[in-house]
Amino acid sequence: MPHLSVNINKIATLRNSRGGNNPNLVKVALDCERFGAQGITVHPRPDERHIRYQDVFDLKAVIKTEFNIEGNPTEKKFVELVLANKPAQVTLVPDAEGQLTSNHGWDTIKHQDYLKDIIAEFKSAGIRVSIFVDPLAQMIAAAATTGTDRIELYTEAYASHYPSDKEAAIKPYVEAANVASSLGLGINAGHDLDLHNLKYFAQQIPELLEVSIGHALISDALYLGLENTVQMYLRQLK
Repeated sequence: MPHLSVNINKIATLRNSRGGNNPNLVKVALDCERFGAQGITVHPRPDERHIRYQDVFDLKAVIKTEFNIEGNPTEKKFVELVLANKPAQVTLVPDAEGQLTSNHGWDTIKHQDYLKDIIAEFKSAGIRVSIFVDPLAQMIAAAATTGTDRIELYTEAYASHYPSDKEAAIKPYVEAANVASSLGLGINAGHDLDLHNLKYFAQQIPELLEVSIGHALISDALYLGLENTVQMYLRQLK
């Protein structure tokens, strides 16, 4: 069964909109663990518009499940933050500064040398590395030569096309997953996965290890309650 890592960025956005510490980010993370989530994901950005750098230290001190820190490693502060906290996993995402949300994977051919160097730095600190990629065979093949442990398949295209033709939507992801598996890469996935499209995705990607879900899960929790929502997402992965 794939693991569910809950991305709590949106909780931090809500907190920051009012100031103070309500909702309490650490409490939400601990509650997600208590409700069954197998991991917590954060994606700090340089402007700290949601997750603050101090949040990462506060969370690392208490999280008992897998802690996953996402971000752009070209930012020196991000690299320093990850090395200082040593999470279970770092997910490398090629975001531009000020980007609203992640919207593309790495060009693992163009950035091959850079990725090799930064991945080696994280792995030497005992941190598992995953890199964000589009479902393209050539990018996954090149990812396999960077030294990364896993890839995270960027699933926005799947989510966008799922309502009209789920078989066509999943096809490139199945092909990408087969390439990754043949090259010994672990497979994660994330972006716009939700209660409508998650189960089919998980059923079709048999080697799937982890999904990272934030926006949809937190939005559902407004109506359904956080405990119930976490468990509803977990049931989609069975």
